Amino acid sequence: MNKKVAIIGSGFSALSASCYLAKYGYNVEVYEKNSSVGGRAGQLIREGFTFDIGPSWYWMPDIFERFFNDFDKKTEDYYILDKLDPAYKIFFADDEITIGEGLDSISEEFERIEKGSSTPLKKFINKARENYRIAIDEIVYRPGISPLELVTKDTVVRLDQFFKTISGEVRKGFKNPKLIATLEFPVLFLGAKPSKTPAFYSFMNYADFGLGTWHPRGGMYQIVLGMKKLATELGVKFHTNSPVEKIVVEGGITKGIEVAGSFIPADVVLSGADYHHTETLMDKMNRQYSEEYWERKTFAPSSLLFYVGFDKKLKNIEHHNLFFDTDFQKHASEIYDDPKWPSNPLFYVNFPSVTDPAMAPEGCETGFFLVPLAPGLEDSQELRQQYFELILNRFQDRTGQNVKNNIIFRESFCVNDFVEQYNSYKGNAYGMANTLSQTAFLRPGLRSKKVKNLYFTGQLTVPGPGVPPSLISGKLVSDLMMKTK
Repeated sequence: MNKKVAIIGSGFSALSASCYLAKYGYNVEVYEKNSSVGGRAGQLIREGFTFDIGPSWYWMPDIFERFFNDFDKKTEDYYILDKLDPAYKIFFADDEITIGEGLDSISEEFERIEKGSSTPLKKFINKARENYRIAIDEIVYRPGISPLELVTKDTVVRLDQFFKTISGEVRKGFKNPKLIATLEFPVLFLGAKPSKTPAFYSFMNYADFGLGTWHPRGGMYQIVLGMKKLATELGVKFHTNSPVEKIVVEGGITKGIEVAGSFIPADVVLSGADYHHTETLMDKMNRQYSEEYWERKTFAPSSLLFYVGFDKKLKNIEHHNLFFDTDFQKHASEIYDDPKWPSNPLFYVNFPSVTDPAMAPEGCETGFFLVPLAPGLEDSQELRQQYFELILNRFQDRTGQNVKNNIIFRESFCVNDFVEQYNSYKGNAYGMANTLSQTAFLRPGLRSKKVKNLYFTGQLTVPGPGVPPSLISGKLVSDLMMKTK
């Protein structure tokens, strides 16, 4: 074929697309603005501590395996996986819930919290399992071109699942607020409130309780390195420190890109960078979506992140820890309804060194703290400091230990950094939320309707936010390019 494709960005979707396009015979070159590949899935190594600075949850292992299988490879050819047991712990104000690695142990924990709750749990997960099968087999591997993609014999009989919400479905079977919060948690990965997320997305609960939570030894960045290695083996060329300044369009047709003032010709341009930012690289007449369009959309949260090195092993923690010891609804409202810095936020802490000791010096702990925030907020060092003290105090109270004097170093990442590092619209961390009005064909398209040979991939287009959907997005756009070449 020998057609040249210039790919903008090197996140999971771009890496995925680069592999498929190289397999299909394209001459593929990737241009990344930062000094290393991976996009938002970066890595920080400092004083012997290793941090994933982006995604930290490995769910839906079948999607990763399917990706590598498409190239006659296996995940184990590139990294080693360990299944976490327990998967994670949730801290409430007056109790803790530990989620084990299988439904039997999870059912026992539910029964401890609320007698008889294991029966509706198993019913709920059985429905979630079937939704997962339908999602994977019939929906998410479709390119979001037509509403007819959603019409199958299975989805027609489950039409109500697209108009009911996760929140409503959970509350039909459960009354205990801790169990409700536990079951609503997985859809937060989709970037919207459970009360705004279609009930069909309960398949995320099956991804959680059914397929389990995993950890790539060395951290999530090992996936990036594995995909880059595969892409290189397929002939893909990578250019780091190469921010794309312009997409060159003549007569409605893509001609290439400009990097550092130099024109680089290409037959096709594919952007895995922020969709909104990508369109600003062209004249307004060539953009599909106006500023008003983006302003109207519901974006997934941004995040305030802290990477902390501790000089001792910590107690009463697991690999993944959720602190739901404050008002969930109030925090959600402060993200989506009345955007502001949260008054008393929920937060998440990842200690990968609990599972993978090599990610911290001997006798030490690697800690990654995350507070979900509304995108577009004011960001300052003073605010970051204020919130670090707030969540660290709560962390100490809930886990029963004093760790302030055991901090070797701390680095932070927030709204301004998402904008500067990733050209992220309003500093969002996860893309566009998967609400009903932003699902499948209602999301920004994989192919430009105004410029020929210009394509998009990633979490602002189909199928949506998250690492597994990004892998799928790379395949979808590559297949679409093959069909329309």
